[in-house]
Amino acid sequence: MASLRGTFFIFPILLATVHSQLLSPHPSFGGSNGNDGKLHLPGITIGNPFAGDVKVNDPGGNPPLETDFKGLWELVSTDSGANAMHINLLPNNKVIMFDATAFHMSTIKLPNGECFPYKTDQGVEKQDCWCHAVEFDIVTAQIRPLKVEWDPWCSSGGLAADGTLVSTGGWLRGSRTVRFMRPCNDDCDWKEFQTALADSRWYATQATLSDGSFILVGGRRSYSYEFVPKPKGNTNPIAIKFPFLDETTDMDENNLYPFVHLSTDGNVFIFANNRSVLLDPKTNKIIREFPVLGGGSRNYPSSGMSALLPIKLYVQNAAVIQAEVIVCGGAKREAYGLSQKGTFIPALQDCNRLQITKPNALWKKEPMPTPRCMGDMLILPTGDLLILNGAKLGTAAWYSADDPNLTPVLYSPDKPRNQRFKELNPTTIPRMYHSASTVLPDGKVLVGGSNPNAGYNFTAKYPTEMRIEKFSPPYLDLSLAISRPEIVVESSEAALAYGQKFSVQFKLVRLFVSKSDVKVAMYAPPFTTHGYSMNQRLLFLGKIDVQQALLPNFHSIELVAPPTSAVAPPGYYLLFVVFRGVPSKGMWVQIK
Repeated sequence: MASLRGTFFIFPILLATVHSQLLSPHPSFGGSNGNDGKLHLPGITIGNPFAGDVKVNDPGGNPPLETDFKGLWELVSTDSGANAMHINLLPNNKVIMFDATAFHMSTIKLPNGECFPYKTDQGVEKQDCWCHAVEFDIVTAQIRPLKVEWDPWCSSGGLAADGTLVSTGGWLRGSRTVRFMRPCNDDCDWKEFQTALADSRWYATQATLSDGSFILVGGRRSYSYEFVPKPKGNTNPIAIKFPFLDETTDMDENNLYPFVHLSTDGNVFIFANNRSVLLDPKTNKIIREFPVLGGGSRNYPSSGMSALLPIKLYVQNAAVIQAEVIVCGGAKREAYGLSQKGTFIPALQDCNRLQITKPNALWKKEPMPTPRCMGDMLILPTGDLLILNGAKLGTAAWYSADDPNLTPVLYSPDKPRNQRFKELNPTTIPRMYHSASTVLPDGKVLVGGSNPNAGYNFTAKYPTEMRIEKFSPPYLDLSLAISRPEIVVESSEAALAYGQKFSVQFKLVRLFVSKSDVKVAMYAPPFTTHGYSMNQRLLFLGKIDVQQALLPNFHSIELVAPPTSAVAPPGYYLLFVVFRGVPSKGMWVQIK
């Protein structure tokens, strides 16, 4: 931002601002740090004559700007090096993608002729020289090969509070492994501890708890849960038995990769097959069981989708901050067994919502435009959900689905029932089993993967897919570009404490911006694999006020950080300023 020195046009604008504030029923000139009642811009500090006047966040807001744009697909890479079975965005704006080592091939080899040994099923010693993990640059699409040795096939993961990617479990020799990948420039690689876990975690779920630690739930024939051991290199002596997982398995399992969400009260919501409970991770007791969700099975291999809907925070929060879960799609319980005989039946076509903080809560069901299993469900900066990838027939697993669902769907949870779904422009690339996606800081969505084959197969009906796409949602319509805010990073606060008042400065081509025009979202980027985005979380922050421009098009919004670590676990988040449905690019913030 330019200095104010030598500018002679500010005083009339300042007078207009003061006049506007004095006419406001709740005048305020909040500060950039929210603590001293002053507004800070380079070269000038304006005292706040109304410091301490705090207004509760508007419950509503002005409607989003209209657009008929249905999104745009762009091919950004023809070869990801390793198939994007697992994806996580790191705070250095690099995406980690990785596959299984079991195939002993990819399209890129390890650098400098490096290899690692392995044994075939017949006990023959061989060397694997292929790269099974890459770091992907979201701007240049360049890839950097990484070395992962203990097989992370169908593993789980999430970002630790310091931004390190923690990956857990996998297949055979990787099933008890914990891996660490820290954000770096160009010299770091995976660090692996092969025997860290007590039980095998293949198709398990990893979730962040309120203290920043991780709980690991389930896995094939692992009816238990445990916590990622601390410090690095330690080994868990024993896991905690969890009969609920034994009770929810069936002939085809249908309870793998359970949906696990941290509730706003610190308890953990766990959904497996068609049942769900609330677990207290401190006492290891189930404190509530919810009604059965009818219609079919929702977890692998039926593979529906789930997310925690956006959490709405206020300047003065209620004693209970509401949390609501959504579960969409999946398959009939018998679908996997039929697919193994060559019969692919339609996937489920419903979405279901449950308020997990409400006693005696009931599921509320609504239809999706099309059936879908193996889809991804991502929360966009606007609070809408993007549903993409997957198939209309069959289930997850090799060769078990048909009729790819190429059409993304936008789901707007706050709209009236029967008005929440909007179909968007389709892709031309089927994204079947082993697809993944993630929201990027610029608001686009990175989409990769798909490999329903036993190994890399480029001639199959649905081949191993190495192409990477980006999808631009409707809010990136070029006609809305003039209404897109731009965060002034150097004048905004990125280190947050719980309950702290802080400010974010942004540019927007408007003389006046109403508080009801603006939302500010904090988004935790997830670990996405097998149709489930683990640890995904979006919060709309409590707003105190928007300060009008002291320079043309420059504004400041004063906010309140999340109140507790149960609401927002410690770590890195992307912060977006959203003006009437049009989000800024995200700025990384860290809360602790």
